[in-house]
Parts: sequence; C-alpha cells; structure tokens
Amino acid sequence: MAEEIIRNEAAEGGEPNNFIIQAIKEDLAPGGRCEGMKVHTRFPPEPNGCLHIGHVKALVIDYGTAELFGGLYNLRMDDTNPTKEREEFVEAIKDDIHWLGYDWGDRYHFASAYFEETYQYAIELIKKGLAYVCELTPDQMREMRGTHDTPATSPYRDRPMEESLDLFQRMRAGEFEDGKYTLRAKIDLASGNWNMRDPVIYRIKHATHHRTGDEWCIYPMYDFAHPIGDAIEHITHSLCSLEYEDHRPLYDWVINNVSVPSKPRQIEFARLGIDYTVLSKRKLRNMIETGAVSGWDDPRMPTLIALRRRGYTPASIKNFCERIGVAKNPSVVQWSFLEHCLREDLNAHAKRAMAVIDPIKLTITNYPEDQRESFTVENLPDNTEDVREVTFSRELYIEAEDFMEEPPKKYQRLYPGAMVRLKGAYIVTCTGCRKDENGKVVEVFAEYDPSTRGGNPPEGVKVRGTIHWVDAGNCVDAEVRLFDRLFTVPDPDRADVDYMECLNPNSLTVLTGCKLEKSLADAKPGDGYQFLRLGYFCADCKDSTPEKLVFNRSVELKDSYKK
Repeated sequence: MAEEIIRNEAAEGGEPNNFIIQAIKEDLAPGGRCEGMKVHTRFPPEPNGCLHIGHVKALVIDYGTAELFGGLYNLRMDDTNPTKEREEFVEAIKDDIHWLGYDWGDRYHFASAYFEETYQYAIELIKKGLAYVCELTPDQMREMRGTHDTPATSPYRDRPMEESLDLFQRMRAGEFEDGKYTLRAKIDLASGNWNMRDPVIYRIKHATHHRTGDEWCIYPMYDFAHPIGDAIEHITHSLCSLEYEDHRPLYDWVINNVSVPSKPRQIEFARLGIDYTVLSKRKLRNMIETGAVSGWDDPRMPTLIALRRRGYTPASIKNFCERIGVAKNPSVVQWSFLEHCLREDLNAHAKRAMAVIDPIKLTITNYPEDQRESFTVENLPDNTEDVREVTFSRELYIEAEDFMEEPPKKYQRLYPGAMVRLKGAYIVTCTGCRKDENGKVVEVFAEYDPSTRGGNPPEGVKVRGTIHWVDAGNCVDAEVRLFDRLFTVPDPDRADVDYMECLNPNSLTVLTGCKLEKSLADAKPGDGYQFLRLGYFCADCKDSTPEKLVFNRSVELKDSYKK
C-alpha cells in the first residue's frame, strides 16, 4: 500500500504530497506541458441527486489541489441528461459545497451552456470523416460490439459524410423519434478498449431540459461533453475517479480531434469506498423510491444533506477525506473512521447538556418538597467562563438502566443500599423502589447527603458510580432518534450482493417522552450537543420545533474505530 498511497500530510504540518501533485509539478516545470500556466481544476457533478460523501473526496482533491498551487477552481453542472436532472438538485449541490466551506467565485458553469459549441464540434468531426450517423438500436449495438478477439461492426460506418451531416442536422431539427439515430465517433472497431469502439457521442432525447427547455432534442454523451467543457474553460487538470481511467483515451481523442481552445490532462484517483454503505446514486435513488429511506436527507444516508442533518460537521467530513489520502488503487475505509473524525471535532466544540432518553423517576425522600436549588456547570470542557445553570429538586429523572433491583457483580449504579454520585449535585443512597401492577419498576427512592453538594463524598467514603439526571419539575420533553448502520453486511455495494436484501431493519429507533434539561428548550435546528454519558446529538434541522424538540444521535461516545 505504501507504493499506492502517498499520505496527505497537511494535518501533520507538512506539505501535501501525492501522485497527482507530483504529476502537476512535472507539468509546471520548465519544458512541461503547463509551464507558465495557472493550475485550473473543476468539479463536475451531475444534478440528478444530492452529493454524497464520495463526492466530498473529489471536492477535497479538486479544490485542495487548485488551492495548493494558487490556481483556480470551477464548479460545472454536468446537465447533459434532461430526464433525470432537476433544478432542486442544482441548488442542493451548491448549498452543500458552500456548507463545506468551498467557493467557486464567478467560475460557475453548466455543460448545457456549451450545447451549441459542442454541437458544432460534432459537425467538425463529421466533416473530418471522424463521426457518422448510425441506425443501430442499443440491442443491435450490443450484439455487434464484438469480442476481445473480434472487432465490432456497423453497417453505417462508411455512410457518406454529406449524408451523416444531413441526418445529424435533421436530428437536431427534431425530425426523428427517440432512438432512431445516434452519432458515433469513428475511431477503432477493433480496439481492445471497448470505449474506443466507435462510441455514441450524441443521442436523440425529446425531453424538457431544466435550463434550455425544449430548445434541444439531441444531447451529447458525457464522454463527449466532458472534455469539451474542460477545454472551453481552460482546465489544466481534469481530476477524475478511477472508473474513468478506461475513458481517458476517448477523452484525449476528443481533445486532439476537434479545434478546442486548450488541451486539459485527465488524471484518475481511486474513488472512496466505505464499509456498510453504498455510494451509487442509482442505488440511493432506488432506496428512496421504494420507501426504504425517507429521502435524500434521511440521516441514515451517506449524502451530505443527510450527514448534515444528523449532526456531522464540515470540519469532520473534510478531515476524514484528507486523512484517508489519495490512492491509485481502490480500497475500503471503515465508516467508524468517519465517526472517529466527527467525535474528535464534537469533543472539542459541542456544548454539554444532560438528557435522559429512557426516563424513570428518582425521588429523594429526605429532600425538602418545596425546595429547588441551582448548580453552575460548564457548557464546554475546560472552559470555566462558558457556563449554564441546572436546577435540582426532590423529584428527578434518571435512565432506567441506571437502576437494578438485583444487579450483577461490579454494577456501579443504583440498587438498594448502593451509593452513587448524581453528576455535579449530591451523593445519594438508594433505599428502594416502587413497582406497578405488572411488576415493572416505575419509581426509585433514595436519600441524599446535604454535605456532599457538588458531588464531593465525605472523607473516607469512596463512590464508584456517577449517573446523570434532570430535574423532573424543570425539564422539557423531546423525541430522540437513534441510528445504526443502514446495512447488515460490510460490502452491500458488491456486484453479487442484493443490497436491498441487506438493509438493516433496526437502523432507526425512535424514542418519545425523553427528558432534557431546560436549557435545551432553546435549541435551534442544527445545534449540536454532547448528552453526558449518551453520545453526541443534534437538533433535527427539518422536524425539530420549539413546540416539539427532535434530536438525532450523531455518534456514540464510545470510539469503535480500529486503527
């Protein structure tokens, strides 16, 4: 792996260095293909869905590379397929990129803005005898694509240039139905690279485009539009994920055979793979359409809008992508490492609060019934200036799991006769409990020691257990959502796996009637907290309101990442 990955050392104070940066340095060196030029990269998302964590890796590489060399960075929407693309996805993509902290300035483009130029370049290829109109259907093309040992065939390959030109112009004019004709590049039907066996570069598609409306009824294929868009924008380095490596000869063929104003270089890197998830937009869309998840922003999804709703931060996501490095060969990263990066960020920045998500009443029987007192506690660790007040009274709520009538050995919480510390308040001793008619414990009783205010035990007394609590008379109700892995197997994205059969039926648990300290009544959508002993939680940015608080668990406190 050492030969495949040159780690990005920015987090350790060193200059980032990987095979992409080395290649660009060679291009910029005296005599190199980019000598004297400014490095210019681009990010070309297709607006047919929301960005996911895999796209962030590409963003970090594209933007970070341009920034490292003091260059330029473009955002270009690859909107060449009108049947799947929508304006709402365009806006969602822009919003996600800005949320991450990246900005493209005035370098914001659409592939559709180049439709006329792209069409003219196709005309140029026809006139050069390098493209022809074909009448084969997709099924016929598959039948005639040949094998590794035999070339593909097409009875229309030698169609006269004038005839192809006429048909292509009539295709644009809307004379033919979908599928009647395609325009194919005339390259090499015997090529060992299937992408070079006279690929389709234009197809007929009578569909309303989100930007151009019904102006066009023919649309360029991505492999044709992409290099042309790069060249028009004077991109120096087109950084792509590894699945485009076999497409690079076609990319170069297009650049070298039409009169584009510049000659970009394509460099590929391994796409991001994460266990227990899928990063195919087609599969993600299918889960939405079948109701397996509630939408692109379902907090169990790997999309940015979902991670954001769950409580992930821009810093944690970018840190994750930077620390996994840039690889030439595919690899799979643990999802727990992404959680590890989030936990690191939230541990330093998330405010603290007390919440009880499975409440049971604790009554301090020797505490005055009409008394309530306040304790000052820190909002952030190691910050005595950022504080809040919590109240304490005779009746509290604690977690149901913090009491057992007949506990196992080494149980250090409440049970009859046991002494525990109520976090930041007092030492109490359990005296018993009350059960309902079904034998379920519904109330726990204890006595407090007034001399232990602040949780300091009497001299010579050792208290092992500490539990959190909220004041029953001064708290707010909330709904809390707990999330587990969306899939039950680590590799649901494998070709031989039916990912829909691997969905985890227990990936979402909704708890109602949870009790939160009063300060959380003012939590705004998106606000994140560490609930003591429970994990990191975020006020849901879609469903949480002052009248009904909803919190999502972002990540547990326990770090399961195995280095």
